[in-house]
Amino acid sequence: MTEEISFEKAFERLDEILQKMNEGKVSLDSSLKLFEEANFLIKTCNKNLNLAEQKIETLIKDRNSNLEIENVHNKPKTQDFEHSKDAIMDS
Repeated sequence: MTEEISFEKAFERLDEILQKMNEGKVSLDSSLKLFEEANFLIKTCNKNLNLAEQKIETLIKDRNSNLEIENVHNKPKTQDFEHSKDAIMDS
């Protein structure tokens, strides 16, 4: 599997694989193939999430002209994303 796959498709396929393997009706050979595919999909999801995080950091930096850096880990400070109807309505 070398083609690009979206985060959503990869996550959906991971869910399918998990369901199949949890049924316990998959042969050892099939289980190994599914495990290999799942490993690839997990790496793909991680890559997509990391790229998204980098883009968000860049957007914040562009908007504020600088990023606040944590002293301990020397990484940009972050805050949890809060999504609610009230927050959207207030803006």
